[in-house]
Amino acid sequence: MAVAGVTLFADLSGALFWEEQRLLVVSDLHLEKGSSFARRGVLLPPYDTLATLGRLGAVIARHNPRTVIALGDSFHDRTAHGRLSAPNRDIIAAFQLRRDWIWISGNHDPAIPSDLGGVVTQEVSIGPIAFRHEPSGASGEIAGHLHPKARVSTRGRSMERRCFACDGERAVMPAFGAYAGGLSIRDAAFAKIFGTPGFMAHVLGDHRLHTIAASRCY
Repeated sequence: MAVAGVTLFADLSGALFWEEQRLLVVSDLHLEKGSSFARRGVLLPPYDTLATLGRLGAVIARHNPRTVIALGDSFHDRTAHGRLSAPNRDIIAAFQLRRDWIWISGNHDPAIPSDLGGVVTQEVSIGPIAFRHEPSGASGEIAGHLHPKARVSTRGRSMERRCFACDGERAVMPAFGAYAGGLSIRDAAFAKIFGTPGFMAHVLGDHRLHTIAASRCY
């Protein structure tokens, strides 16, 4: 997948890897979403953080990045980091060993505490690429926030999966979190960012990425 002339590897986990920079990007982990719902009386199995960190650990092991950028909404609410278990804190600390770690602030987690390690910032620019949480539609932008998903028809049945949305100049990443929901790429929010239905959905399949015109999704 290319953004503003930069070639990035779209991992089936929903992460992006920029090999030249040894940079791994994930978006919208929404850690502790299960515990957030439980506080409001909505009972979900309380394993989303462990499941999400397990998937993140696997993709880190696969690519061995020098730098990791978590592209905002890493935590589901403003106090979620305080509900992390000690073992899960240890897992995050282990991920950060011998690599740079950047937390981008999101609308769910605008104030990530320094005791979680890494650097907290609003935006990072590397070469022609700007990494931020909320997409603005600017050229060279990689953002998250919208949790793109695509519904396609295949072999007589419909399938809905998370996807990258990209037109070659900008991209919106899928949510990485186990409990994170999704927004159809046919939603007006995406037309506002891309300005045309001619962008592509890079859909996360079971064994490979499927690249489909957004206009063919529904």
